[in-house]
Amino acid sequence: MAKPQPQAGDRLASPDGGWGWVVVGALFMASALVFGLLRSLGVFFVEFVQYFDKSAQAVSWITSIAVAIQQLISPVGTALCHAYGARPVVMTGGFLSALGLILASQATSLTHLYLTMGLITGSGWALVFAPTVASVMQYFTRRRSLAMALGFTGVGLSSFAFSPFFQLLVKLYAWRGALLILGGLSLNLMICGALIRPLPAPKALEQKIDKEKKKASCSSFLKRLFIYLELSLLGEKAFLTYGLAVTLFNSGYFVPYVHLVAHSRHVGFSEYQAAFIISATGVTDLVGRVVSGWLSDLRRLRLLHVLCLWTGLTGVFMVLLPMGSIQGSYTGLLVISLAYGFCAGAMTPLVFSAVPDIVGMQRMLGALGLLQLIESLGGLLGPPLSGWLKDQTGSYTASFLVAGGFILAGTLVLATLPNFCSCSPPPSPKNQNHGQNKSPECGLQYNAILSPSPSETQPRTELLTPSQPSLQDLQNCQPDPQLSSLSTPTADPTVL
Repeated sequence: MAKPQPQAGDRLASPDGGWGWVVVGALFMASALVFGLLRSLGVFFVEFVQYFDKSAQAVSWITSIAVAIQQLISPVGTALCHAYGARPVVMTGGFLSALGLILASQATSLTHLYLTMGLITGSGWALVFAPTVASVMQYFTRRRSLAMALGFTGVGLSSFAFSPFFQLLVKLYAWRGALLILGGLSLNLMICGALIRPLPAPKALEQKIDKEKKKASCSSFLKRLFIYLELSLLGEKAFLTYGLAVTLFNSGYFVPYVHLVAHSRHVGFSEYQAAFIISATGVTDLVGRVVSGWLSDLRRLRLLHVLCLWTGLTGVFMVLLPMGSIQGSYTGLLVISLAYGFCAGAMTPLVFSAVPDIVGMQRMLGALGLLQLIESLGGLLGPPLSGWLKDQTGSYTASFLVAGGFILAGTLVLATLPNFCSCSPPPSPKNQNHGQNKSPECGLQYNAILSPSPSETQPRTELLTPSQPSLQDLQNCQPDPQLSSLSTPTADPTVL
């Protein structure tokens, strides 16, 4: 069936290239300085345990708080992005990220590290990550998975480089000097924010935006907050199911990056051998991201099916991680770590690329923030639980087994999504055609246009693109006098 062509000025065109590749470069740097740095904090884990003379569980809370705050405050970042645009929000986040690490270098207790590395730096990461990811998605449609994968390769490259680099910094300047240097590196996140450029809106659309902004200015604060945060998604089964699956993924995903170095040291390997395992895992993580993005854009399989495959393999290899070091086998641990890194890298870009398939492009920005909020529970639970298991059992075996179990459970939950077993793409989510490829810079204006007031009983049709209706759409649609002069009927997409 021929795909209908949109009318000029109906919606913003996704360039699938051009300046979008610069934004991909910004995502590359942002992912490296957020999650690449986060993955390599295991080097500091051993130093903190020894310096503060605290348990593994207590020190694990530093990473857990940082991850949880990054995800918990993400809806605030997306709401600010709607109101003020992605560029100033990301630049502010870069400043906070650096400030937290610089202050952490002067910490005299774990509580100080909780507040600086956990609260302040985590808040900065929240303002950086979701708006940058959303900006890349808006610039790409056909090659979205590949663009996301290339942007997230920054995590793999930085994991390879940061672990031995951090180990060297700790050896030369102690952990305080190393954190001070990391704070300086994090200032580069402000440059990443400056590179985000909004997509221009057509003149006809700008006139509608100006008209509707006047109406929106009279609405209550709670109503506008509801619009900015896309809270209506919390009533949709598909989104909640996907959020639960991602929460379970998040409960186990970061455990190896927090405890793999400590586990390697615990079984008798040197500090540089332990750091090399994380670095080598980062290389296969990088390769996995690119391979996964390229295969997904071939569209031979549904994106959710491919994601389910990679998450299942990630859980299996995580369970096998402690088995690799039996009888002091460094080679066995390295091989399983490489396999785990490949699969973990392959699943990461697809977790975000699948969001538009669940909620549609028009609500993608708010969905990213809410998804990060929901999965923050998993990030807060995983590392402390694994640290507690280590304190109780004396080894990290139980920690890796439980973390792998979380990811496998998330895979099973993912399989319960509506229409998951269908080999063909599901019906388009509601309102997906409305303002498709919306720029994060124009979030406030689009939400004002596309979110009807409670008194409106008819859907807006000014921005609808003519499309070929399905039989179900024709059976459900009601006559509209405003559409009587059109030769091609327009129907609301089916809710996923």
